[in-house]
Amino acid sequence: MTTDAPALLTALTARVRETAHARTPACPCGAATLADRPDATVVRHGGTVAKAHAADADRAELSLRVTAAARLPGVLLPPLTPAPVDLHGRLVTYWPYGTPVDPEDPDAAPWEAAATLLARLHRTPVPAPVPPMRGPAKAALAAARLRATAPDHPATAPVLAAWAALPAWARGEAAMPEPTTLCHGDLHLGQLIRHPAPDGPWLLIDVDDLGTGVPAWDLARPAAWYACGLLPPEEWHRFLTAYRACGGPAVPADGDPWPALDVPARALTAQTAARAVSKAVLDGRPLDEVERSLVDACARMASARPAAPRG
Repeated sequence: MTTDAPALLTALTARVRETAHARTPACPCGAATLADRPDATVVRHGGTVAKAHAADADRAELSLRVTAAARLPGVLLPPLTPAPVDLHGRLVTYWPYGTPVDPEDPDAAPWEAAATLLARLHRTPVPAPVPPMRGPAKAALAAARLRATAPDHPATAPVLAAWAALPAWARGEAAMPEPTTLCHGDLHLGQLIRHPAPDGPWLLIDVDDLGTGVPAWDLARPAAWYACGLLPPEEWHRFLTAYRACGGPAVPADGDPWPALDVPARALTAQTAARAVSKAVLDGRPLDEVERSLVDACARMASARPAAPRG
């Protein structure tokens, strides 16, 4: 079903206002659109957030993910309502508002909190049936979009060559080799908030990709940034050390973590590069320095097995 984006945003704003006022008559009125993308429209009213999920979101799978979040307080932000509702052809969920990471203050990035929450998530027995983690499937969508939007761009060939060199499970074409660990599926610093706002404990948000799978996938984005030279070594080590200190099972307790991280980090590098090239082509602009570094990393990955970064 095709969604009328302006109508959806208007209806979502009205719904989140109703929900906020039902929670507290003293709601500090004022709506704000936090995101408005094809895969997610997010609106805040006071202390309440409404999220319209992607048009192709599966009701049964999303319901299972929301239920899992409700059963993991202290790790995942718990939902305000137990199940998604329909609105203009989209599934909508409701959540309490939390304070996000400040993108203007990179020195305050909560790497230790992110690592600790991931380790706790990975060590938790699956609290209810959940689908497979969606990380590889989302990476495959980025590769498919690159083929469709930029088939002749000079950066496309090395990115797709790096993608093709991955094992089938990392490309979403086969079952994952570790299907019983609970994973977030799309970890980055934008997936953390403080709740209660403004300075409560950090929690993970966004259950769209939550599921069982390979826990190293959740460490792969910072690992990939580190390997590409985009994340300073000290920040990578803060993250890795905190994860190990909390008993995270994705990597060995000591020694070189890269054998466990290599495939997921390559997959996240290819995914991020594919998205970057697609966006640059659609924007009609050349690749910037960061985007070129991602493509260069893909070229190295495709041409030879790189020396493993030391963790």
